[in-house]
Amino acid sequence: MAHTLVAPPAVPSPPPAPPYADTAPPGTPWATTVERRNVRAFGRALGWIALACAGTAFLYAPPPWRDPLGYVVSCGIGFCYAAGLWFANAYTADLLNLRSRWGERPVRRLLLTVGLSLLASLLVIVVVSELSAVLLFHRPLGYTLRHHFFENSAFPLLTTVVISLFMHSRSFLLAWREATVRAERLEKESAVARLDSLRRQVDPHFLFNSLNALTGLVEEADPARAVRFIRQLSSVYRYVLDSQSQELVPLSEELAFAEAYVFLQKTRLDEALQVELALPPAGALAGLFLPPLALQLLLENALKHNTAYQADPLRLHVAVDAAAATLTVRNTLRPRRLAPGETSGRGLANLRARYAFLTARPVAAGPVASEFIVTLPLLAL
Repeated sequence: MAHTLVAPPAVPSPPPAPPYADTAPPGTPWATTVERRNVRAFGRALGWIALACAGTAFLYAPPPWRDPLGYVVSCGIGFCYAAGLWFANAYTADLLNLRSRWGERPVRRLLLTVGLSLLASLLVIVVVSELSAVLLFHRPLGYTLRHHFFENSAFPLLTTVVISLFMHSRSFLLAWREATVRAERLEKESAVARLDSLRRQVDPHFLFNSLNALTGLVEEADPARAVRFIRQLSSVYRYVLDSQSQELVPLSEELAFAEAYVFLQKTRLDEALQVELALPPAGALAGLFLPPLALQLLLENALKHNTAYQADPLRLHVAVDAAAATLTVRNTLRPRRLAPGETSGRGLANLRARYAFLTARPVAAGPVASEFIVTLPLLAL
């Protein structure tokens, strides 16, 4: 029974990977994810492709009641074309999403989309055509390439690329909308964090404690230390006000602010607080950033949630690893009982949320032996 080679049907390439925030880590190709939701989506895609091929085969083969074998062959070839084009473009979208996002360089991403879609679709058409010719019709290798290949492939290839561009444009709009929503959420989280930080610093307890410590210095007739205390207190409030509108601040500025904050606390607590700073040379800190008041939040939490005595001081250790771009704060774990309204418990969660919008690197926090350790990733711009 003689059969003729069928032209590949014009099959739209798939949309880029669907949202998988709840099913797989970012960057996981949807076609290889094994969750039930993705397996069902995979099965539905193959079902729709098979249905479309069964209908398209009526255009290229006799009806099944006249030539069942010819119809099955046409359906099989069409299915290979359609599934190949679908998944080739799906993996292309996954690769582009990992390597070149729409929000970074949209023109470059558009050119890559066109180029890779053309190459992926052309490769699928060549492979399926050659396999069909060799395996089904016993043609020599390269037969389809030598016999009007481009004339037969131009229309389906062009149609596939056009529809692929349409779907990628939809992906761009969705990514742009998601980025806008993320930016709004980040702004809201930052505003809440700035408000919380400002509220904590202007809190009467902090101010009263500072003024009491200042009164003690005056009564001890230590004017030099009292003047320094006033200047450090002023710099703390100035930094809080100046940094509340910024998303990131240089690490060097945050460390200078933390030193002023620690000076105020040590003046009040005296030997009950021991702070050790392990910092690299100033040059190694250049180019490293973090959210404003992040370090101060960790220091304040350590003081608020742990007891400190002259005979048994609370020990804080702040270390910066410039090579790993991390800042680690560890403190003696000695919890004290807090009044119900004394803490909201939102500080560390809020900090994690702010970092989630800035980087994929997590904030590590938790007790380790007799210490509570928090490690913040440092960002490079």
